[in-house]
Amino acid sequence: MTQPMGSDRRRGTLLVVDDEPEILTALEDLFEEDFRVHAARSGAEGLEVLRRAPDVDVIISDQRMPGMTGDAFLARAREISQAEALLLTGYAELDAVISAVNKGRIAFYAPKPWDPAALRAMVLSAMERHRLTRALETERALLRGLLDASSDPLSFKDRDGRFIRLNAAKAQALGGTVESLLGQRESTLLPPEPAAALVLAEQEVMRSGQGTDQTGQVPGEAGSRWVRVQRLPILGRDGQPTHLATIEHDLTVQRTLEERLRQAEKMQALGTMAGGVAHDFNNLLTAILGSLDLLLQSGTHDARGEMLLKTAITAAERGSSLTRRLLSFSRKRELQLRPADLNRMVQEMDALLSRSLGEQVTVRHTLGEHLWPALADQEQFALGLLNLCINSRDAMPDGGTITLSTRNVSVAEDEVPDLHPGDYVVLGVADTGTGMPPEVMAKAFEPFFTTKEVGKGTGLGLSMVYGLARQSGGTVTLDSQPGRGTLVEVYLPRSDWSGAPGQAPEGRAPACDSCRVLVVDDDAAVRGITTTFLNELGHSTLEAPDGAAALALLEGGERVDLLVTDVAMPGISGAELATQVRARWPDVPVLLLTGYADPSMQPEGFPVLRKPFRQTELARQVAAVLRRD
Repeated sequence: MTQPMGSDRRRGTLLVVDDEPEILTALEDLFEEDFRVHAARSGAEGLEVLRRAPDVDVIISDQRMPGMTGDAFLARAREISQAEALLLTGYAELDAVISAVNKGRIAFYAPKPWDPAALRAMVLSAMERHRLTRALETERALLRGLLDASSDPLSFKDRDGRFIRLNAAKAQALGGTVESLLGQRESTLLPPEPAAALVLAEQEVMRSGQGTDQTGQVPGEAGSRWVRVQRLPILGRDGQPTHLATIEHDLTVQRTLEERLRQAEKMQALGTMAGGVAHDFNNLLTAILGSLDLLLQSGTHDARGEMLLKTAITAAERGSSLTRRLLSFSRKRELQLRPADLNRMVQEMDALLSRSLGEQVTVRHTLGEHLWPALADQEQFALGLLNLCINSRDAMPDGGTITLSTRNVSVAEDEVPDLHPGDYVVLGVADTGTGMPPEVMAKAFEPFFTTKEVGKGTGLGLSMVYGLARQSGGTVTLDSQPGRGTLVEVYLPRSDWSGAPGQAPEGRAPACDSCRVLVVDDDAAVRGITTTFLNELGHSTLEAPDGAAALALLEGGERVDLLVTDVAMPGISGAELATQVRARWPDVPVLLLTGYADPSMQPEGFPVLRKPFRQTELARQVAAVLRRD
């Protein structure tokens, strides 16, 4: 009695074909405990069984059968099944056996009558061969699929570094084909230095039996690429490395995105710092400029004193201009975006550029026809263009040419870094100057970074333009090489608004000549200057150091005609205070003061006065607010 082979999952499937019923019964009895047995009484019937049961592992076929001999049946069976085959015959027909071997690819031959143990051993051996063949075919198919489907370069090498398998991506990277590279050593296809490094890396993996994972830069036709290379030893039966598998993954795009993210985070942190510095500086300038303004109006000084005061006021206003540039970089300045004709604006800058750049610099125009209207803050655009041209002039110490160009462009997805797809108007500023090396370009948009000597630059030119463009919905790109000049391109969104900016209504006369104004500011110096300005304008004032104190005064019954409040304050911000006052005391108009013009901190519908301000600016804004109410 034969022993079962185990679970049904491990049992094989057997097809026996014989025209004698007694033989079929004997074979079924011999193998029924170890196999699922299918029986057929002719070659034609056996072919039908194979079509219905493609999982047959082994076929036992008699040779002498009517209609179709065993060798002919097995040859036909090969077209349907890859099962192992045994020829069973009671006659020593050499020609039939040879035909079965050649056409039916039989694995064994057994005579009748058979030895049960020997026949069973043959069938079990045939089944094992069949399963190993199928497993090998599966492994080969998986390997082929992996090699063909992967876009990463993959390769397998022998102990001497010769390719035994590689995919098309690897062959393309080496400038050859899969067929031409089989049997070659990769080191012979590389320059001497990288070839030596490759050999050492592969020898170390084969020596240690440990895989490696390395990331580095490799040269390429389009510049260097970041590549991650994994080398894995393939171990033999004795546990020693026999082959080497290599997987290469191009990390260039990932590294570029990571670098852009780090740059964006750095720029955001610097922008936040710049905005905070501008806020504090604007408060200081408000106190300084306000005090100088009051002194100038007092008339208690001689001509020399008046000249000194005017000089100090001019210096303070220059400081105010510097903070505006800081806020432009940090994207904390609320831009007045309007449709703009860049061609007209560039042409209108000609006279100013001529005076600013000097006689050694020639300015040329290459302005596009039928230019779309761009969405831009025209005042800041003019300032940005002037800064870019001055940077170009400074990069041409012996003189040169600046070319100003404009063009329409439709940007596709991922075509320009950090820019959404859509229509844009591009302003280009190209010079013939010294250019910039890569390490300088990497920092060109950072605030305060400058290559000029001390006292010759603030480092806010490019950073300011970058901030303006980003806040406008565009971006700035930079192309430069040492000795070949620099091209800066500013992308501004195409405007879909064809109307002109509306004119402010004239309004009616101020609601009161002498109003009661509540001034709220956490900076005592700024609060003092603001109340002094208002008092000299004929208004009476109340002061509060924060939003909570202001609300307490109003809730206590204090009557006010106007609330003037700073935006950035601890506790209750000026924005929150303005919103609460409008909801609870709708007849009280509000004017916001800010030295940190973050649009997200300002509620809609409230007028804003930027710090630092002069008394005349405050008077004009107060009158406008009261007229609207």
